Amino acid sequence: MKVDVILGLQWGDEGKGKIVDVLTPNYQIVARFQGGPNAGHTLEFENQKYILKSIPSGIFQKEKINIIGNGMVVDPAMFKQEIETLEASGHKLTDRLYISKKAHLILPTHRLLDIASEKEKGDSMIGTTGRGIGPAYTDKISRSGLRIGDIFYNFEEKYRKATERHKQMLSRYSFEYDLETLEKEWFAGIEKLKTFHIIDSEHFINKRLNKGDKVLAEGAQGSMLDVDFGTYPFVTSSNTVCAGACTGLGISPHKIGEIFGVFKAYCTRVGSGPFPTELTDETGQLLRDRGWEYGSVTGRPRRCGWIDLVALRYTIMLNDVTKLVMMKSDVLDTFDTIKACVAYEIDGKETKNLPFDISENIKPVYVELPGWKTDTTNIKSENEFPKEFNSYLAFLEKELGIPITIVSVGPNRAQTIIRKQSK
Repeated sequence: MKVDVILGLQWGDEGKGKIVDVLTPNYQIVARFQGGPNAGHTLEFENQKYILKSIPSGIFQKEKINIIGNGMVVDPAMFKQEIETLEASGHKLTDRLYISKKAHLILPTHRLLDIASEKEKGDSMIGTTGRGIGPAYTDKISRSGLRIGDIFYNFEEKYRKATERHKQMLSRYSFEYDLETLEKEWFAGIEKLKTFHIIDSEHFINKRLNKGDKVLAEGAQGSMLDVDFGTYPFVTSSNTVCAGACTGLGISPHKIGEIFGVFKAYCTRVGSGPFPTELTDETGQLLRDRGWEYGSVTGRPRRCGWIDLVALRYTIMLNDVTKLVMMKSDVLDTFDTIKACVAYEIDGKETKNLPFDISENIKPVYVELPGWKTDTTNIKSENEFPKEFNSYLAFLEKELGIPITIVSVGPNRAQTIIRKQSK
């Protein structure tokens, strides 16, 4: 069988978790392939709201296996907290959550290094979450990291060696910290990790594929935050594009099937970095308020703007997207006019290609479309879509060249329209 992939096409926060949850019944396995607890996938169903950080979004479907893949980085303290919160709400996860031995560990000193380094940058801050993601991936690439499988092999010596090296690095900063308290929580998290299935995930996944199981690969952040193809250096520390599913799970590109590209009907970004369609006026604030655009993990307000089709075409190309998923269309329900950026003007010339540098000299070229001025949150079928809403969908499909197969009209699992024409 094939591995279908769900990933974000913008700067993250597109609503991938909800779509993973909606599609999970069609699969036997859901696997996260990159990122760490800087992700915040929000799911709502049965009058409950859940925020997942490291755990795959298929975890609430009891008969499904969920895997934390080798491409992820895991903070044991945050993992323990996340698990205990879910267990307290009645979800027992031990039998359905599997963790790759090759996933890297976020050490307490990684978090300290992240915070210290970001503070030193001052006005040039990247806008990290301060959760140690970048330093953990740095150690991975420099061949100095610790992996989950290491906890069974002479772990204390490996940990102390890594920590001493980090302390030397921290000594270069004017930065006070309480490592002892952090370590207490962290080692309690290590013990919690040991209660789960810790596996050679690449063998496990490939064997299950060969037996006919279907796998859904879940990405975190968005393609415009990819460390290679995003708006560098204002990016995350991993490959968020489809290719990351291969390295993050240990599967061949030949095994990739459908690629679901998730995007918002408008655009948002958290932290620093270029954002050509950003709105800093009342319209931007209205988008933020109507969409409740505040980080599910950090609480930080998101920057908001109109949809950017130049960036979307670029990420669709990078991922070879086969199906599009539009989220938060209901946020636009009250607008008289909706704008879409179809090109960039740079030094008086228009381009539809994303340039190397999308900085201040870029002027978005907009097309205006009529709003639908209708509450869509109670719509159950695409047959109920207002005429103007269908026109917006048709416009996007023509511009992007890919069918929009799923439309979300609210945060709840039930507020999801599978379009008949896409079946």
